[in-house]
Amino acid sequence: MTIAEEELLPGTRRALLHRIAVAQSEGRTPSLVAAVVRGGRTVWTGARTSMEGHAPDEDVQYRIGSITKTFTAVLVLRLRDEGVLELSDPLEKHLPGTGVGEVTVAELLSHSGGLAAETPGPWWERTPGALRTDLDEVLGPRPLVHPKGRRFHYSNPGYALLGALVAKLRGARWEDVLRREVLEPLGLERTSTGPVAPHAGGWAVHPWADVMLPEPLEDLGLMAPAGQLWSTAGDLARFAAFLARGDEKVLGVESLREMRTPAAPAEATDVTDGYAYCLGLELRHQKGRALVGHTGSLPGFLACLTTSMADDVSAVVLANCTSGPAPFTIAADLVGIVAQAEPRVPAPWKPLREADPASLELVGQWYWGTYAFALRLTADGLVSLEPLSGKGRRSRFRANGDGTWTGLEGYYAGEHLMPVRRPDGAVSHLDVGSFVFTRQPYEEGSPVPGGVDPEGWRGIG
Repeated sequence: MTIAEEELLPGTRRALLHRIAVAQSEGRTPSLVAAVVRGGRTVWTGARTSMEGHAPDEDVQYRIGSITKTFTAVLVLRLRDEGVLELSDPLEKHLPGTGVGEVTVAELLSHSGGLAAETPGPWWERTPGALRTDLDEVLGPRPLVHPKGRRFHYSNPGYALLGALVAKLRGARWEDVLRREVLEPLGLERTSTGPVAPHAGGWAVHPWADVMLPEPLEDLGLMAPAGQLWSTAGDLARFAAFLARGDEKVLGVESLREMRTPAAPAEATDVTDGYAYCLGLELRHQKGRALVGHTGSLPGFLACLTTSMADDVSAVVLANCTSGPAPFTIAADLVGIVAQAEPRVPAPWKPLREADPASLELVGQWYWGTYAFALRLTADGLVSLEPLSGKGRRSRFRANGDGTWTGLEGYYAGEHLMPVRRPDGAVSHLDVGSFVFTRQPYEEGSPVPGGVDPEGWRGIG
C-alpha cells in the first residue's frame, strides 16, 4: 500500500497520542489539545481531557498568552516593510510622551530596551484592564530597570507600547488592525481578543490535591498586545505554517526570516540553556534541534507554538491550567517524534534554469591564507562560501546585479563579495569584506596583504 507523503504513519500517530496522553495525565491538566504541521499543512491533531462531555478538538478556543506577541510583531514588521517606520527609530519619533522614547522599535520587539518585566500595581493578568487606562499606569514611575540595548530582559509593558504604536500609526485600535491585516487574510477565523464558544475555561489545579479552582478571565485592556488573544489548535497550526512559509498578503519570507533571527543580547544563563530572543519569536535548542516560536501563559492557560525549520515540522500545544504540563517540552517532543520517525523527504534536485558565465567563473576552490574554501553556485541563484574542513566561517551571498554579492548570514552577513579582475579581464582574487581569497594559498602575484615571501614555499632543511 502506498501512503501519501503528507500523511503520518500509524506508528507516528500512536506515538504523538501517547506523548500528549502522558502530558495531560502527569501534568494534571483538565484538557490538552495539540496539532502537528508538516509541509505547510496540518497532518495530525489530538486531545485528552478529564472533563466528561467536554472533549476539545482543534476548533475549541484557549487563551494563548504571550503567543499574542508574535502577532503584534508581525503588525510592526508590516509597518516597517511599508516604509512607515524603521526598526532603528526611537519610539519618541512615532509615539511621543511615553517617558521611554529613546528606546528603539527593535529593542521593544527583542526585549532589549531595558524596560521592566511587569506593570506596577496588582497582577495585571488577574485584574481588569480598566485599572490601566493609560500608558503611564502601564509603565509606572520606574519604567526602565536596565540601560537600553545592553541585555535581554523580557518586558510585557514593552509590547503594550508596540500595540499603542500600531494603533497610533494605523489610526485604529490594535485589535481592529490585527483582524484586518493578519487574522482575516490568513483565514484565522477562530482567533479573537475575547472568548467565542466553544472555548475552554481556565483552571488552577491545586499543587498537592487533585482539586481545581476556576481562574478569572480578565480583559487586559492596554496590555492586550502582550497576551490577550484566544485561539485554537487549528488556527495556530495555520499561523505556524505562515510563520515558516510566509504569505505576501501579510508578510514575506525575508521579513519572517528576519523575525526568526536572534536580536537581543544574550544572558549567560540563556546561552547555557540554548535560548535566544528574536523579533517577537523565541529560539530554543532542544536535543540538537533549533526550534523557533513562542510560549504563552495566563492564569488558567498554557500554550506553545514551535517550529523546526530544518525538519519543516511545527507543533502547537494548548492546555487549560495555570501550571503543570510544560508546553514547550511537549511541543518539542511532538516535533521530534515526527522528524525522527519520518525524516523530511528532500525536494528533487533541480539545476539552474540559466547559468551566468560570470558567476560560473567564480565557483570552485579558493584560499584565505592557508584555509581552503569552496564557492558554489546553487539552484536558488545564490552562491555559498564554505570551509572545506567543515568548520569555520560560512555564508550564502545574493547577487546585487552589478557583479558583487551581499552576505546573508554568519560572519559575512551584510558584507560584500567582490571579484577583482586583472587588466585582461581574468579574475585575480575575491575580496570578501576586505579578506583576499586566492586560487592557491598565498598565490604569487596576487595582492595578498603583507606580500608573499619571494623564496616561496620550503621545507625545514
